[in-house]
Amino acid sequence: MLKRHARAACTALAAAGLLLAGTGGATADSAPAAPSAAAALRTADAPPELLAAMQRDLGLTPTQAKARLAHEAEAGATAARLRDRLGGDAYYMNGSGRCSVGFPVIKGSTNGFATAGHCGRAGTTTSGFNQVAQGSFQASVFPGNDMAWVAANAQWTATPYVKGSGGVNVQVTGSVLQPVGASVCRSGSTTGWHCGTIQQHGTSVTYPEGTISGVTRTTVCAEPGDSGGSYISGSQAQGVTSGGSGNCSSGGTTFFQPLNPILSAYGLTLKVSGSDPGPGPGPGDPEPGGT
Repeated sequence: MLKRHARAACTALAAAGLLLAGTGGATADSAPAAPSAAAALRTADAPPELLAAMQRDLGLTPTQAKARLAHEAEAGATAARLRDRLGGDAYYMNGSGRCSVGFPVIKGSTNGFATAGHCGRAGTTTSGFNQVAQGSFQASVFPGNDMAWVAANAQWTATPYVKGSGGVNVQVTGSVLQPVGASVCRSGSTTGWHCGTIQQHGTSVTYPEGTISGVTRTTVCAEPGDSGGSYISGSQAQGVTSGGSGNCSSGGTTFFQPLNPILSAYGLTLKVSGSDPGPGPGPGDPEPGGT
């Protein structure tokens, strides 16, 4: 069985499985404040030749030219800070424990993502894979179910993709639950992209905190930190990683919380791309690039 690396309450394994949250590194606010883009680019020390050219071509005084250079530097830095969020990306809870993004979602004008409930409670703050402030948990259920969603701030953009093998984006076009025997792949921030088959729907798994019902059992492996990450079959979103046993060296069994109940419970809309690339692999056929 895998060793737990997160939440102090989860110190023992239950008979059927364990949760897969992981530990994170230093918090985002532990580093010294970075200089502004204008300061980093030294726009106040713009060479006279540049200021003269801006006066000639744009009719700006040297003071106006320096102000424009500073404004453009900050605007460019802001654009660079905007981050696309993919299924399988890492995120950190309260600057410490690590889980994985499930599927980007939208609620009204707010974008966010579905993930596992055991990763955080309502109000838990999150930072992204780069430990930049990302958002906060809006709702969470665990145990009983293992579902939650996080609302992201304006610096993060929901995208209809899951991080696939080798970092290739796998598009999401819907959330039709696939039958037992279908191929399914998982994306997580610890072990990346791994595939297997769906073994059983509507089953349950018991953790130290209690029993989770309505989950799906698979042959896909996972390890601590993969919690909350995406399960996808072809282009159809299936669910988010709850827990399991084993590892990705010797193999294992995992359980996912189906996505559709999360969407329904919280009034969320799955972010999807415009076209379906076609059906996923049939039962027993490996997903390209999967393991």
